[in-house]
Amino acid sequence: MTNSNIPFLDLVTLHAELEGELCAILRSSLRTAAFVGGHTVETFEADFAKFCGTEYCVGVGSGTDALRFALISAGVAPDSIVITVPNTFIATAEAISQAGATPHFVDVDKRTYNMDPEQLREFLESKCAWDAIGKRTIHTATGKHVAAVVPVHLYGQMADMDAISELAEKYNLLVIEDACQAHGSQYFSERGQRWRTSGSIGKAAAFSFYPGKNLGACGEAGAITTNDPQLAKRARMLRDHGQSKKYYHDLEGYNGRLDSIQAGFLSVKLAHLATWNAQRQANAARYNELIGALADTIEPPYEPSWSRAVFHLYVVEVADRDAVQKLLGASGIGTGIHYPIPLHLQKAYEHLGYEPGAFPVTEKAAERIISLPMYPSLTAEQQERVVSALRTAVQSSNPDLALAANVK
Repeated sequence: MTNSNIPFLDLVTLHAELEGELCAILRSSLRTAAFVGGHTVETFEADFAKFCGTEYCVGVGSGTDALRFALISAGVAPDSIVITVPNTFIATAEAISQAGATPHFVDVDKRTYNMDPEQLREFLESKCAWDAIGKRTIHTATGKHVAAVVPVHLYGQMADMDAISELAEKYNLLVIEDACQAHGSQYFSERGQRWRTSGSIGKAAAFSFYPGKNLGACGEAGAITTNDPQLAKRARMLRDHGQSKKYYHDLEGYNGRLDSIQAGFLSVKLAHLATWNAQRQANAARYNELIGALADTIEPPYEPSWSRAVFHLYVVEVADRDAVQKLLGASGIGTGIHYPIPLHLQKAYEHLGYEPGAFPVTEKAAERIISLPMYPSLTAEQQERVVSALRTAVQSSNPDLALAANVK
Protein backbone atom coordinates (compact mmCIF):
# COMPACT_ATOMS: atom_id res chain seq x y z
CA MET A 1 0.00 0.00 0.00
CA THR A 2 1.19 3.50 -0.86
CA ASN A 3 -0.26 6.87 0.09
CA SER A 4 -1.87 7.12 -3.34
CA ASN A 5 -3.50 3.67 -3.29
CA ILE A 6 -6.56 2.54 -1.38
CA PRO A 7 -6.39 -1.21 -0.67
CA PHE A 8 -9.41 -3.47 -0.78
CA LEU A 9 -8.50 -4.71 2.70
CA ASP A 10 -6.10 -3.24 5.26
CA LEU A 11 -4.91 -5.78 7.82
CA VAL A 12 -1.59 -4.01 8.43
CA THR A 13 -3.05 -1.04 10.32
CA LEU A 14 -5.24 -3.24 12.51
CA HIS A 15 -2.38 -5.49 13.57
CA ALA A 16 0.02 -2.61 14.09
CA GLU A 17 -2.43 -1.13 16.60
CA LEU A 18 -2.66 -4.45 18.49
CA GLU A 19 0.97 -5.54 18.11
CA GLY A 20 1.82 -5.26 21.82
CA GLU A 21 -1.17 -7.33 22.94
CA LEU A 22 -0.67 -9.95 20.24
CA CYS A 23 3.02 -10.32 20.99
CA ALA A 24 2.19 -10.78 24.68
CA ILE A 25 -0.01 -13.75 23.74
CA LEU A 26 2.80 -15.27 21.70
CA ARG A 27 5.36 -14.78 24.50
CA SER A 28 3.01 -16.39 27.02
CA SER A 29 2.52 -19.40 24.77
CA LEU A 30 6.26 -19.78 24.21
CA ARG A 31 7.01 -19.59 27.93
CA THR A 32 4.33 -22.10 28.92
CA ALA A 33 4.50 -24.34 25.82
CA ALA A 34 0.67 -24.30 25.82
CA PHE A 35 0.11 -24.65 22.10
CA VAL A 36 -2.97 -26.89 21.73
CA GLY A 37 -6.18 -26.68 23.76
CA GLY A 38 -6.20 -25.69 27.40
CA HIS A 39 -7.25 -22.57 29.26
CA THR A 40 -6.65 -20.08 26.43
CA VAL A 41 -8.96 -21.96 24.05
CA GLU A 42 -11.61 -22.48 26.75
CA THR A 43 -11.56 -18.78 27.65
CA PHE A 44 -12.09 -17.73 24.05
CA GLU A 45 -14.87 -20.32 23.61
CA ALA A 46 -16.72 -18.99 26.67
CA ASP A 47 -16.33 -15.36 25.59
CA PHE A 48 -17.42 -15.97 22.00
CA ALA A 49 -20.45 -18.00 23.12
CA LYS A 50 -21.47 -15.08 25.31
CA PHE A 51 -20.93 -12.65 22.43
CA CYS A 52 -23.23 -14.73 20.19
CA GLY A 53 -25.81 -15.40 22.89
CA THR A 54 -25.35 -19.17 22.96
CA GLU A 55 -24.55 -21.70 25.66
CA TYR A 56 -21.64 -23.35 23.90
CA CYS A 57 -18.79 -22.59 21.50
CA VAL A 58 -16.40 -25.20 20.13
CA GLY A 59 -13.18 -23.83 18.65
CA VAL A 60 -11.89 -25.65 15.56
CA GLY A 61 -9.23 -25.32 12.90
CA SER A 62 -11.19 -23.44 10.21
CA GLY A 63 -14.63 -22.33 9.11
CA THR A 64 -14.86 -25.37 6.85
CA ASP A 65 -14.16 -27.62 9.83
CA ALA A 66 -16.82 -25.75 11.77
CA LEU A 67 -19.55 -26.33 9.20
CA ARG A 68 -18.56 -29.94 8.50
CA PHE A 69 -18.42 -30.84 12.21
CA ALA A 70 -21.69 -28.97 12.89
CA LEU A 71 -23.51 -30.95 10.20
CA ILE A 72 -22.14 -34.29 11.39
CA SER A 73 -22.72 -33.50 15.07
CA ALA A 74 -26.30 -32.40 14.37
CA GLY A 75 -27.02 -35.83 12.87
CA VAL A 76 -26.96 -35.16 9.12
CA ALA A 77 -26.64 -38.68 7.73
CA PRO A 78 -24.49 -39.75 4.79
CA ASP A 79 -26.36 -39.84 1.47
CA SER A 80 -28.92 -37.27 2.60
CA ILE A 81 -29.58 -33.86 1.03
CA VAL A 82 -28.70 -30.47 2.49
CA ILE A 83 -30.16 -27.33 0.90
CA THR A 84 -28.05 -24.21 0.53
CA VAL A 85 -27.40 -21.41 -2.00
CA PRO A 86 -25.10 -21.23 -5.05
CA ASN A 87 -24.01 -17.66 -4.21
CA THR A 88 -21.37 -18.42 -1.58
CA PHE A 89 -17.78 -19.53 -1.21
CA ILE A 90 -17.22 -23.18 -2.11
CA ALA A 91 -16.47 -24.12 1.52
CA THR A 92 -20.22 -24.14 2.22
CA ALA A 93 -20.85 -26.90 -0.30
CA GLU A 94 -17.56 -28.65 0.47
CA ALA A 95 -18.55 -29.06 4.10
CA ILE A 96 -21.88 -30.59 3.06
CA SER A 97 -20.19 -33.02 0.68
CA GLN A 98 -17.48 -33.90 3.19
CA ALA A 99 -20.16 -34.68 5.77
CA GLY A 100 -21.36 -37.33 3.30
CA ALA A 101 -24.45 -35.41 2.13
CA THR A 102 -25.35 -33.92 -1.25
CA PRO A 103 -25.77 -30.15 -1.65
CA HIS A 104 -28.90 -28.96 -3.44
CA PHE A 105 -29.22 -25.29 -4.27
CA VAL A 106 -32.02 -22.73 -4.17
CA ASP A 107 -31.73 -19.19 -5.53
CA VAL A 108 -31.13 -16.04 -3.54
CA ASP A 109 -33.11 -12.87 -2.94
CA LYS A 110 -32.15 -10.27 -5.57
CA ARG A 111 -31.75 -7.52 -2.96
CA THR A 112 -29.94 -9.23 -0.06
CA TYR A 113 -28.15 -12.01 -2.01
CA ASN A 114 -29.14 -14.37 0.81
CA MET A 115 -31.35 -17.45 0.59
CA ASP A 116 -34.80 -16.56 -0.76
CA PRO A 117 -37.37 -18.23 1.52
CA GLU A 118 -39.86 -18.39 -1.34
CA GLN A 119 -37.38 -20.34 -3.46
CA LEU A 120 -36.84 -22.68 -0.51
CA ARG A 121 -40.59 -23.10 -0.19
CA GLU A 122 -40.94 -23.80 -3.92
CA PHE A 123 -38.23 -26.48 -3.74
CA LEU A 124 -39.83 -28.20 -0.78
CA GLU A 125 -43.36 -28.04 -2.22
CA SER A 126 -42.62 -28.97 -5.84
CA LYS A 127 -39.56 -31.23 -5.64
CA CYS A 128 -40.10 -33.01 -2.35
CA ALA A 129 -42.72 -35.17 -0.65
CA TRP A 130 -43.63 -35.70 2.99
CA ASP A 131 -43.04 -39.15 4.44
CA ALA A 132 -45.77 -39.34 7.09
CA ILE A 133 -44.47 -42.60 8.56
CA GLY A 134 -40.86 -41.49 8.91
CA LYS A 135 -41.90 -37.87 9.53
CA ARG A 136 -39.32 -36.57 7.13
CA THR A 137 -39.00 -34.86 3.77
CA ILE A 138 -37.99 -36.91 0.72
CA HIS A 139 -36.53 -35.53 -2.51
CA THR A 140 -38.78 -37.12 -5.10
CA ALA A 141 -36.25 -37.34 -7.95
CA THR A 142 -33.64 -39.22 -5.92
CA GLY A 143 -35.57 -40.69 -3.00
CA LYS A 144 -33.05 -39.15 -0.61
CA HIS A 145 -33.89 -37.74 2.79
CA VAL A 146 -33.72 -33.92 2.90
CA ALA A 147 -32.04 -33.47 6.25
CA ALA A 148 -31.07 -29.84 6.66
CA VAL A 149 -30.93 -26.33 5.30
CA VAL A 150 -27.83 -24.10 5.48
CA PRO A 151 -28.66 -20.41 5.06
CA VAL A 152 -25.53 -18.34 4.43
CA HIS A 153 -25.35 -14.95 6.14
CA LEU A 154 -23.50 -13.43 3.21
CA TYR A 155 -21.38 -10.26 3.25
CA GLY A 156 -22.17 -9.68 6.95
CA GLN A 157 -25.98 -9.71 6.74
CA MET A 158 -28.21 -12.42 8.12
CA ALA A 159 -30.73 -14.33 6.02
CA ASP A 160 -34.47 -14.08 6.75
CA MET A 161 -34.32 -16.58 9.57
CA ASP A 162 -37.96 -16.50 10.72
CA ALA A 163 -39.23 -17.52 7.30
CA ILE A 164 -36.52 -20.16 6.87
CA SER A 165 -37.05 -21.54 10.39
CA GLU A 166 -40.80 -21.85 9.86
CA LEU A 167 -40.27 -23.89 6.71
CA ALA A 168 -37.64 -26.01 8.44
CA GLU A 169 -40.04 -26.82 11.26
CA LYS A 170 -42.84 -27.69 8.84
CA TYR A 171 -40.62 -30.06 6.85
CA ASN A 172 -38.58 -31.35 9.81
CA LEU A 173 -35.25 -29.95 8.64
CA LEU A 174 -32.25 -29.04 10.74
CA VAL A 175 -31.09 -25.43 10.39
CA ILE A 176 -27.31 -24.94 10.44
CA GLU A 177 -26.26 -21.31 10.00
CA ASP A 178 -23.24 -20.51 7.86
CA ALA A 179 -22.22 -17.39 9.78
CA CYS A 180 -18.64 -17.36 8.48
CA GLN A 181 -19.02 -13.75 7.26
CA ALA A 182 -21.40 -12.46 9.91
CA HIS A 183 -19.69 -12.09 13.31
CA GLY A 184 -21.99 -9.92 15.40
CA SER A 185 -24.69 -9.32 12.79
CA GLN A 186 -28.26 -9.29 14.11
CA TYR A 187 -31.77 -10.21 13.00
CA PHE A 188 -35.04 -9.03 14.52
CA SER A 189 -37.18 -12.11 15.03
CA GLU A 190 -40.90 -11.40 14.98
CA ARG A 191 -41.39 -14.86 16.39
CA GLY A 192 -39.37 -14.06 19.47
CA GLN A 193 -39.96 -10.30 19.44
CA ARG A 194 -36.29 -9.61 19.97
CA TRP A 195 -33.00 -9.12 18.18
CA ARG A 196 -31.01 -12.32 17.71
CA THR A 197 -27.28 -12.50 16.99
CA SER A 198 -25.91 -14.62 14.17
CA GLY A 199 -25.06 -18.09 15.36
CA SER A 200 -27.87 -18.23 17.94
CA ILE A 201 -30.93 -19.23 15.90
CA GLY A 202 -30.21 -22.56 14.21
CA LYS A 203 -29.43 -25.93 15.73
CA ALA A 204 -25.80 -24.86 15.33
CA ALA A 205 -23.74 -22.32 13.42
CA ALA A 206 -20.33 -22.20 11.81
CA PHE A 207 -17.92 -19.26 11.99
CA SER A 208 -14.66 -18.68 10.12
CA PHE A 209 -11.85 -16.62 11.62
CA TYR A 210 -9.85 -16.37 8.41
CA PRO A 211 -7.65 -13.23 8.74
CA GLY A 212 -9.83 -10.98 6.57
CA LYS A 213 -13.04 -11.65 8.51
CA ASN A 214 -14.54 -9.07 10.90
CA LEU A 215 -13.05 -11.22 13.66
CA GLY A 216 -9.97 -12.76 12.11
CA ALA A 217 -7.16 -14.89 13.45
CA CYS A 218 -3.55 -14.52 12.36
CA GLY A 219 -3.94 -17.73 10.38
CA GLU A 220 -6.69 -20.33 10.14
CA ALA A 221 -9.37 -20.82 12.81
CA GLY A 222 -13.10 -21.40 13.19
CA ALA A 223 -15.83 -22.14 15.73
CA ILE A 224 -19.21 -23.80 16.19
CA THR A 225 -21.90 -22.19 18.35
CA THR A 226 -24.93 -24.05 19.69
CA ASN A 227 -27.32 -24.37 22.62
CA ASP A 228 -27.32 -28.17 22.38
CA PRO A 229 -24.97 -29.79 24.93
CA GLN A 230 -24.86 -33.13 23.09
CA LEU A 231 -24.03 -31.47 19.78
CA ALA A 232 -21.24 -29.49 21.46
CA LYS A 233 -19.89 -32.64 23.11
CA ARG A 234 -19.82 -34.53 19.82
CA ALA A 235 -18.19 -31.62 18.00
CA ARG A 236 -15.42 -31.52 20.62
CA MET A 237 -14.77 -35.21 20.03
CA LEU A 238 -14.84 -34.84 16.25
CA ARG A 239 -12.21 -32.09 16.31
CA ASP A 240 -9.88 -34.30 18.36
CA HIS A 241 -9.83 -37.70 16.63
CA GLY A 242 -13.11 -38.76 18.23
CA GLN A 243 -11.59 -38.87 21.72
CA SER A 244 -13.82 -38.71 24.80
CA LYS A 245 -10.57 -38.69 26.79
CA LYS A 246 -6.97 -39.30 25.80
CA TYR A 247 -6.64 -42.52 23.77
CA TYR A 248 -10.34 -43.41 24.20
CA HIS A 249 -11.90 -42.93 20.77
CA ASP A 250 -15.71 -43.12 20.88
CA LEU A 251 -16.01 -42.35 17.19
CA GLU A 252 -13.86 -41.77 14.14
CA GLY A 253 -12.93 -38.12 14.15
CA TYR A 254 -10.63 -35.54 12.61
CA ASN A 255 -7.66 -33.37 13.47
CA GLY A 256 -9.50 -30.06 13.62
CA ARG A 257 -8.42 -28.40 16.86
CA LEU A 258 -8.08 -24.67 17.45
CA ASP A 259 -4.49 -23.67 18.26
CA SER A 260 -4.15 -21.90 21.59
CA ILE A 261 -2.05 -19.11 20.07
CA GLN A 262 -4.83 -18.33 17.60
CA ALA A 263 -7.40 -18.52 20.41
CA GLY A 264 -5.36 -15.99 22.36
CA PHE A 265 -5.15 -13.67 19.35
CA LEU A 266 -8.92 -14.01 18.87
CA SER A 267 -9.59 -13.15 22.52
CA VAL A 268 -7.59 -9.94 22.11
CA LYS A 269 -9.50 -9.02 18.98
CA LEU A 270 -12.92 -10.02 20.33
CA ALA A 271 -12.67 -7.18 22.84
CA HIS A 272 -12.55 -4.76 19.87
CA LEU A 273 -15.11 -6.43 17.60
CA ALA A 274 -18.15 -4.36 18.60
CA THR A 275 -16.20 -1.15 17.92
CA TRP A 276 -14.88 -2.46 14.60
CA ASN A 277 -18.36 -3.51 13.52
CA ALA A 278 -19.73 -0.07 14.42
CA GLN A 279 -16.99 1.51 12.30
CA ARG A 280 -17.90 -0.74 9.38
CA GLN A 281 -21.57 0.23 9.78
CA ALA A 282 -20.63 3.92 9.78
CA ASN A 283 -18.52 3.40 6.67
CA ALA A 284 -21.42 1.63 4.96
CA ALA A 285 -23.76 4.51 5.82
CA ARG A 286 -21.25 6.96 4.34
CA TYR A 287 -20.94 4.89 1.17
CA ASN A 288 -24.74 4.79 0.91
CA GLU A 289 -24.90 8.57 1.17
CA LEU A 290 -22.15 9.11 -1.38
CA ILE A 291 -23.68 6.65 -3.84
CA GLY A 292 -27.23 7.87 -3.28
CA ALA A 293 -27.32 10.23 -6.26
CA LEU A 294 -25.90 7.49 -8.50
CA ALA A 295 -28.39 4.78 -7.55
CA ASP A 296 -29.69 4.50 -11.13
CA THR A 297 -26.26 3.27 -12.30
CA ILE A 298 -24.70 1.89 -9.09
CA GLU A 299 -26.89 -0.32 -6.93
CA PRO A 300 -25.81 -0.20 -3.25
CA PRO A 301 -26.46 -2.96 -0.70
CA TYR A 302 -30.00 -3.44 0.56
CA GLU A 303 -30.49 -3.72 4.32
CA PRO A 304 -34.02 -4.74 5.42
CA SER A 305 -35.56 -3.22 8.56
CA TRP A 306 -35.07 -6.52 10.37
CA SER A 307 -31.32 -6.52 9.75
CA ARG A 308 -28.33 -5.05 11.52
CA ALA A 309 -25.57 -5.95 9.07
CA VAL A 310 -21.89 -5.76 10.01
CA PHE A 311 -20.63 -5.26 6.42
CA HIS A 312 -17.89 -7.83 6.16
CA LEU A 313 -18.07 -6.71 2.53
CA TYR A 314 -19.65 -3.69 0.87
CA VAL A 315 -20.96 -5.01 -2.44
CA VAL A 316 -22.53 -2.96 -5.23
CA GLU A 317 -23.89 -3.89 -8.65
CA VAL A 318 -22.78 -2.17 -11.83
CA ALA A 319 -23.09 -2.85 -15.54
CA ASP A 320 -19.89 -3.95 -17.31
CA ARG A 321 -18.35 -4.92 -13.97
CA ASP A 322 -15.05 -6.17 -15.39
CA ALA A 323 -14.36 -2.87 -17.16
CA VAL A 324 -15.28 -0.93 -14.03
CA GLN A 325 -12.95 -3.05 -11.90
CA LYS A 326 -10.08 -2.54 -14.36
CA LEU A 327 -10.59 1.23 -14.36
CA LEU A 328 -10.73 1.36 -10.57
CA GLY A 329 -7.51 -0.62 -10.38
CA ALA A 330 -5.83 1.84 -12.73
CA SER A 331 -6.90 4.58 -10.30
CA GLY A 332 -5.29 2.79 -7.36
CA ILE A 333 -8.55 1.49 -5.89
CA GLY A 334 -8.51 -2.12 -4.71
CA THR A 335 -11.67 -4.20 -5.22
CA GLY A 336 -12.85 -7.79 -5.03
CA ILE A 337 -15.50 -10.00 -6.63
CA HIS A 338 -17.55 -12.28 -4.37
CA TYR A 339 -18.27 -14.48 -6.26
CA PRO A 340 -17.67 -14.55 -10.05
CA ILE A 341 -18.74 -18.16 -10.72
CA PRO A 342 -21.76 -19.58 -8.86
CA LEU A 343 -21.25 -22.97 -7.25
CA HIS A 344 -23.70 -24.78 -9.52
CA LEU A 345 -21.55 -23.79 -12.52
CA GLN A 346 -18.23 -24.79 -10.95
CA LYS A 347 -16.43 -27.77 -12.47
CA ALA A 348 -16.30 -29.38 -9.03
CA TYR A 349 -20.11 -29.66 -9.03
CA GLU A 350 -20.76 -30.68 -12.64
CA HIS A 351 -21.98 -34.03 -11.33
CA LEU A 352 -25.00 -32.33 -9.73
CA GLY A 353 -26.37 -31.70 -13.21
CA TYR A 354 -27.23 -28.01 -13.02
CA GLU A 355 -27.26 -25.99 -16.26
CA PRO A 356 -26.73 -22.27 -16.88
CA GLY A 357 -29.98 -20.47 -16.13
CA ALA A 358 -30.88 -22.73 -13.21
CA PHE A 359 -30.54 -19.86 -10.73
CA PRO A 360 -31.02 -16.60 -12.64
CA VAL A 361 -30.76 -14.21 -9.70
CA THR A 362 -27.43 -15.65 -8.62
CA GLU A 363 -26.10 -15.75 -12.19
CA LYS A 364 -27.06 -12.13 -12.89
CA ALA A 365 -25.46 -10.97 -9.65
CA ALA A 366 -22.27 -12.89 -10.41
CA GLU A 367 -21.84 -10.80 -13.56
CA ARG A 368 -22.50 -7.44 -11.90
CA ILE A 369 -21.24 -7.46 -8.29
CA ILE A 370 -18.07 -5.73 -7.15
CA SER A 371 -16.83 -5.32 -3.57
CA LEU A 372 -15.47 -1.91 -2.60
CA PRO A 373 -12.81 -1.25 0.06
CA MET A 374 -14.27 -1.92 3.52
CA TYR A 375 -12.46 -2.08 6.86
CA PRO A 376 -12.63 -0.21 10.19
CA SER A 377 -9.73 2.18 9.46
CA LEU A 378 -11.17 3.32 6.11
CA THR A 379 -11.40 7.12 6.19
CA ALA A 380 -14.10 9.45 4.89
CA GLU A 381 -11.61 10.98 2.46
CA GLN A 382 -10.73 7.55 1.10
CA GLN A 383 -14.40 6.71 0.63
CA GLU A 384 -15.01 9.95 -1.23
CA ARG A 385 -12.17 9.10 -3.56
CA VAL A 386 -13.47 5.54 -4.06
CA VAL A 387 -16.95 6.74 -5.01
CA SER A 388 -15.58 9.50 -7.23
CA ALA A 389 -13.44 6.96 -9.08
CA LEU A 390 -16.38 4.55 -9.22
CA ARG A 391 -18.58 7.23 -10.78
CA THR A 392 -15.94 7.98 -13.41
CA ALA A 393 -15.37 4.27 -14.11
CA VAL A 394 -19.07 3.57 -14.55
CA GLN A 395 -19.46 6.50 -16.93
CA SER A 396 -16.31 5.60 -18.86
CA SER A 397 -17.47 2.01 -19.29
CA ASN A 398 -20.83 3.18 -20.64
CA PRO A 399 -20.67 5.83 -23.42
CA ASP A 400 -24.36 6.69 -23.03
CA LEU A 401 -23.86 7.57 -19.36
CA ALA A 402 -20.75 9.62 -20.17
CA LEU A 403 -22.69 11.56 -22.83
CA ALA A 404 -25.54 12.20 -20.41
CA ALA A 405 -23.09 13.44 -17.76
CA ASN A 406 -21.49 15.84 -20.27
CA VAL A 407 -24.89 17.19 -21.29
CA LYS A 408 -25.72 17.93 -17.66
